Amino acid sequence: MLTVDFDYFDIQPGHICVDLGCGEGRHALTAYLGSDVTVLGFDLSHADLKTAQSRITDMAPHNPQGAVHFIQTNGIALPLADQSVDRLICSEVLEHIPNYVSFLEEIDRVLKPDGRVCISVPRAWPEWVCWKLCDAYRRTPGGHIRIFDATHLKREVERYTFTSTRRHGAHALHAPYWWLRCIFWETQPEPLILRLYHRFLVWDLMERPLVTRALEAVLNPWLGKSVVLYFDRSDRDRH
Repeated sequence: MLTVDFDYFDIQPGHICVDLGCGEGRHALTAYLGSDVTVLGFDLSHADLKTAQSRITDMAPHNPQGAVHFIQTNGIALPLADQSVDRLICSEVLEHIPNYVSFLEEIDRVLKPDGRVCISVPRAWPEWVCWKLCDAYRRTPGGHIRIFDATHLKREVERYTFTSTRRHGAHALHAPYWWLRCIFWETQPEPLILRLYHRFLVWDLMERPLVTRALEAVLNPWLGKSVVLYFDRSDRDRH
């Protein structure tokens, strides 16, 4: 389930691409398949990184020409030189981080002058509904500790000599699923409606029928569970 629009992200052969907070590697592995690039996936979770690493062999039949590496590290101290990264993804990460500004500072440090960054966070109002429906949703260890206003986040990122270039929503069909999850959070076993909705989402992910792709495209601008922001380096303060 991809949140980043790779057609827009413009990864080119020879690029170094970082997936910061890569989890099980969905975006890192997609970037790896795209062209002759070096992809670095960073995360704190050893278990998630093991899963990501195990998936590299699944890529072999697609004959990728680049390289992908998964590394356990803290996102506020990346083992990278200044201005060494062409493209950086930070998807569904900042809402988990107490001092998320330190992540923005590190992104600013490692990105090249002509680099591009994509940041996604949960959209504010669907996330607010989840918080109101279920207190345990946000108190689960490793869960979301803040709700972002995307416009405010955009302004914060632009303080670091970035210019916003695009914004879109993603995963609109997933928002009602999470509301249902919150309603039935402590119900065991999970009710039929929740199991059926999950089955529908898996089917949609695998089959990608035209009707649900069209429906999600219509709903994403206002119902998308995630809001996705793209930035290029700004011309200001370069010299």
